Amino acid sequence: MLRLHTPPTPDTDALLTRAMYPDPARLQATLRRYRTDPEWQLHTWEVGGMPVSVAGLTVSGHAGTVQHLGTHPDYARQGYARALLHSLMTALNLHTLSADTDGDAADFYRRSGFHIQELPSQWERRRYRCTLAR
Repeated sequence: MLRLHTPPTPDTDALLTRAMYPDPARLQATLRRYRTDPEWQLHTWEVGGMPVSVAGLTVSGHAGTVQHLGTHPDYARQGYARALLHSLMTALNLHTLSADTDGDAADFYRRSGFHIQELPSQWERRRYRCTLAR
């Protein structure tokens, strides 16, 4: 079940950190941003009242950008993250939802119906912009 504008909790923090670069200072700074910056929104997909997938978004008008997307490992590959993203398109009245990511995550977005475009990258790993439009 979709839950909009979820307040940060230790459970959502744990899910978010699965989608972040594992640098302790960066992790804490990003988690703090979800608590203090009204532009950074958390939305969850819950099963039995427990968040199993969380999406951190920024929204401007009818366009959303996925900042982070994390799923509990016990619930991975069961469609919860996909359901969360598609439900957010409708619930937030978004015309587009995009995410910039690496190749591993780009495959998830491709399977979820997003259009994938390779981006120029300053890092060794390839980067992709994934966009879902309606």
